[in-house]
Amino acid sequence: MIALDQISKSYDGVSRIIDNLSLEVLEGEILMVLGSSGCGKSTVLKMINRLIEPTEGRIFLDGKDIQHQDPIALRRSIGYVTQGIGLFPHLSIRENVSMVPRLLGWPEARINNRCRDLLELVHLSPEIHADRFPDELSGGQQQRVAVARALAADPAYLLMDEPFGALDAITRDSLQQEFLDLKQQLNKTIIFVTHDIVEAVTLGDRIAILHEGRLEQIGTSAEILENPATEFVQNLFAKSVKYWKDFKTIL
Repeated sequence: MIALDQISKSYDGVSRIIDNLSLEVLEGEILMVLGSSGCGKSTVLKMINRLIEPTEGRIFLDGKDIQHQDPIALRRSIGYVTQGIGLFPHLSIRENVSMVPRLLGWPEARINNRCRDLLELVHLSPEIHADRFPDELSGGQQQRVAVARALAADPAYLLMDEPFGALDAITRDSLQQEFLDLKQQLNKTIIFVTHDIVEAVTLGDRIAILHEGRLEQIGTSAEILENPATEFVQNLFAKSVKYWKDFKTIL
């Protein structure tokens, strides 16, 4: 379980990017973090893996305060899929996927087996794709590699920062469906940042809605759609009224 306890983040000592945020992500669930640009969604992920340190509050993984953990070891234990894919262009697909296991000192045979298994898991042929470089793959294929890399060391936690946001609609829809299939196989605790309401409803077990660094509401899509807690939440979903039939189908 991931628990955030009254987390705040300020860069100037006055304004807060994140303001007194508390929430829990249950074991094995996908929590979608939804909100407009600049509301602090990505900052939350970066505080969980200590790329950014909170100004106030504490974060716990499995009941352990992450401030008492080595940040490098912590990051290697958490899968992280960034915006814009973020593959290393000078490394092959095999080398990208194998990076964390190699840093952890896994034996070469285990690394090779893990790489093969993961590429197959994300529907990429190891024989065809393993020795290629990122610029030889399509955007959707690169995103699959990014997911495989995040899963390479079999982390219990996966942080995903708008991983499908830069893709075209058809590719994004395809990857969302594949992600739902993967969810059944992986049994990971996942925080998935998005600005897309349909994506949040489609993929999430629960949704946390942020606005100006504050938590407006957290709950299942049904709970939020039926009983929006604040005017912001109500207006956020009202702007996507054309998708209501899709929401009801999903629910």
